[in-house]
Amino acid sequence: MPLEELIASGTARPITRWGTPVLHRPSEPVTEFGPELWNLLCDMFATMAAAEGAGLAAPQVGVDLAVFVYDCHDAWGRRHQGLVCNPRIELAAAPVDEDLMEGCLSLPGAYLPVSRPDFAICHGQDQFGQPIKVKGTGVVGRCLQHETDHLNGIVMEDHLTGAERRDLRRQHHKLAKRYPESWPS
Repeated sequence: MPLEELIASGTARPITRWGTPVLHRPSEPVTEFGPELWNLLCDMFATMAAAEGAGLAAPQVGVDLAVFVYDCHDAWGRRHQGLVCNPRIELAAAPVDEDLMEGCLSLPGAYLPVSRPDFAICHGQDQFGQPIKVKGTGVVGRCLQHETDHLNGIVMEDHLTGAERRDLRRQHHKLAKRYPESWPS
């Protein structure tokens, strides 16, 4: 199924929250590239759009597969949409951006700066199993790193100090009523 069709259809699913085991362990590799994967991708794009997110990994909708979708802008304001199955991140020699706020759809309403390189290259496969390479700066580069982390069982707070983790969780708890368990579906 072409990317344009994956983006245009699907049904939003509830987003899995931090603490759920599927978010804290490495994901299973994608080995089957066909209708079942494409249906999942359609739902992931719909979920990400409904939640107004920049990226979404399969574990965030409770599915133990190494795939993520993204829809965000690079450092020059250009929009990038796509997906990566079985990603491997390559961090090029690039300045580290320590000030860009980062959040996670699995802990909605909470944002803190996370120190990450401003440029990343992600190798993986497309929805047909063909090799792809995605390069990104700005939010795209950050998204590639954040979503690949999810597929390795790493959540954003794993990059933070204890005090920052407590702050992040306080932010989330203040707004938790806005995000019921069924959110954003």
